[in-house]
Amino acid sequence: MKKRLVSIIIPVYNEEKSLSLLYERLVKAVGKLASGYDFEFLFINDASEDKSGEVLDRLGRVEPRLKYLEFSRNFGKEIALSAGLHHAQGEAVISLDADLQHPPELIPLFIRKWEEGAEVVIGIRKKDKTKNLVKRIGSGFFCRIMGLVGETQILPAETDFRLLDRRVVQEFNRFTERGRIARGLVDWLGFKRDCLYFEAEKRKFGQPSYGLFKLVRLGFSSFVSHSLFPLKLAGYLGIIITIFSGSLGLFMFVNRWLLNDPFSLRFSNITMLAVFIMFLIGIVLICLGLIALYIANIHSEVINRPIYVVRKKRNL
Repeated sequence: MKKRLVSIIIPVYNEEKSLSLLYERLVKAVGKLASGYDFEFLFINDASEDKSGEVLDRLGRVEPRLKYLEFSRNFGKEIALSAGLHHAQGEAVISLDADLQHPPELIPLFIRKWEEGAEVVIGIRKKDKTKNLVKRIGSGFFCRIMGLVGETQILPAETDFRLLDRRVVQEFNRFTERGRIARGLVDWLGFKRDCLYFEAEKRKFGQPSYGLFKLVRLGFSSFVSHSLFPLKLAGYLGIIITIFSGSLGLFMFVNRWLLNDPFSLRFSNITMLAVFIMFLIGIVLICLGLIALYIANIHSEVINRPIYVVRKKRNL
């Protein structure tokens, strides 16, 4: 009977100390599965500045199942995940982080849910002691805002630790966005989904490569990419301000010229003109700012650059 191939993709950036331990745990985890599966371990080296590439070279020489890509420069985790999905050959693809916060021992459980019919299995953190208070609050706020105004529903505490069926991967590979968040695109695709809850392990080595600034930028990009609400908001504000300014202007006109200012408000012509100009300038600036975000996204798509450049390959 032909064995089913499962691809495991791992983005890597400055993780030289964790790679050997991660590899050992991956081998043990997949070794617990029935003999009906083959595996490929696809590492995407996002131009690490440490010796991650050397470690992967050494492991690849003794492990034919280990494959890796090395980018010509740092393109970011989301692009690394996309590159892994582009090159994965498995009937199912599992992605996880290289920092050991996603337990490889859960891989058999992901595959079991896939065997039961799930086409997307999402790893969701039950508890995450690895994030500080600011990141936890920010993550929760982002998910709630996206749930209210976004076109894609993102589950709270969902992670990139997930399994995708080959059909989902094929559809994902059709996306051409540059400013992307992979989990948002997968959620947008739909398909039959299931969840697997886990407790994130503490990071054993180094520091997270995604600082607060990068997370904010990624969240903002996702918000613009997956929601038209900011663009609609400009229209809503325009209607509100138009009604408000029209009502205020009518009140000023009636109060001054029809009722002869019975309340002694004494609106001068200059005051009325200044109020209207300030309101209009404010609305114009808000609209221009929001439209500029979308123009920037359009520009990024139109220039049609490749989303990543591979410098080196092994076993591919």
